[in-house]
Amino acid sequence: MRVVQLNLHPAPAGMPPAELFLHWTSLADIPEAVAAGGPRVTVLQAADHDTRFTRHGIDYVFVDLRDATSPRARGRRVADLLRTRMPDVLHIHSLACAEEAAAIAHALPALPILLQDHADRVPNWWRRPAWRRWMRSVDAVAFTAPLLAQRFQAAGLFPPALRVFAIPESSCRFTPGQRDAARAASGVDGAPAVAWVGHLNENKDPLAVLDGFARLAAEVPGARLHCVYGRAPLLDAVRARIDGDTRLTGRVRLIGSVPHGEVETLMRAADIYVSGSHAESCGFALLEAMACGTVPVVTDIPSFRELTGNGAVGRLYPAGDGARCGDALLAVARSQPPRELVREYFQQYLSFPAMGRRWAAAYAQLADARRRRA
Repeated sequence: MRVVQLNLHPAPAGMPPAELFLHWTSLADIPEAVAAGGPRVTVLQAADHDTRFTRHGIDYVFVDLRDATSPRARGRRVADLLRTRMPDVLHIHSLACAEEAAAIAHALPALPILLQDHADRVPNWWRRPAWRRWMRSVDAVAFTAPLLAQRFQAAGLFPPALRVFAIPESSCRFTPGQRDAARAASGVDGAPAVAWVGHLNENKDPLAVLDGFARLAAEVPGARLHCVYGRAPLLDAVRARIDGDTRLTGRVRLIGSVPHGEVETLMRAADIYVSGSHAESCGFALLEAMACGTVPVVTDIPSFRELTGNGAVGRLYPAGDGARCGDALLAVARSQPPRELVREYFQQYLSFPAMGRRWAAAYAQLADARRRRA
């Protein structure tokens, strides 16, 4: 089976491919995972230049689409490229490319097309009639969790026959490593040591997590919370909350931003990963924690529910509920689930090989359905 993965978000101008693979790790990670599942994969990438090369068994075609100034023009240009060697399935990254997908389908009506969600937003009401027309040209969509499709379905954007696949946006190559060495390198301490990785904003809800951790610290004084974050609009509120509660003072470490490699060390050193997110299209920090065997305590939202097997690994609690967060943290601290079980679950269901198998199965279903209709 031949599959083309299409990225219409242009690569940064002037960035050579070798640097781009470091900047966009998913550019290689996702197609390599898919190829491991059996299909032959070509990546078609919008860029400011034309070039072709093969890397780790994946064919990359960088195409200068700057002169294609409208979605329809981009779609027609892609269709012309695909005609030279027609794939069995076209996988387009981002639902925002629905108009391009419709143009490709108009030119190549026999080609099955799948759109993958990447935190895409439901379009404004005045764009929805056009979206409904475009989406009738698409065979399937993919979300981390099926429930994430409901906001599009509720807006009437998806036709009834549209297939919805549940496949995570990506995976993670972190490994458990040596916990003691990670603690020495990172300065992480605590019994248990709890890790937070995420922006300090309203969606991530650090104040609810601090409420939960305070409840844990009251029962388990040896607990410590280590926070890595980037953007921090709530930093002053977080500091005030820590300074105003003796259960938190001296037990919460605000680390700030760190290189991505140090996140792996943090996750290896921690016993528990905690998140307060109200909405996520996937949950990359959660994947990183589970790849390291760190037990998750996360909010009961569709993507986290899907990634944890409905709480089969770790604990789920209602978003915004600091008391229930504290209960979940305390339950995990007392039960101390083996890290090996978390890693085993990750390997079986969330690793790149697992994701590749799921994509290969989805592509096979789409290609087979088109053959039967033909």
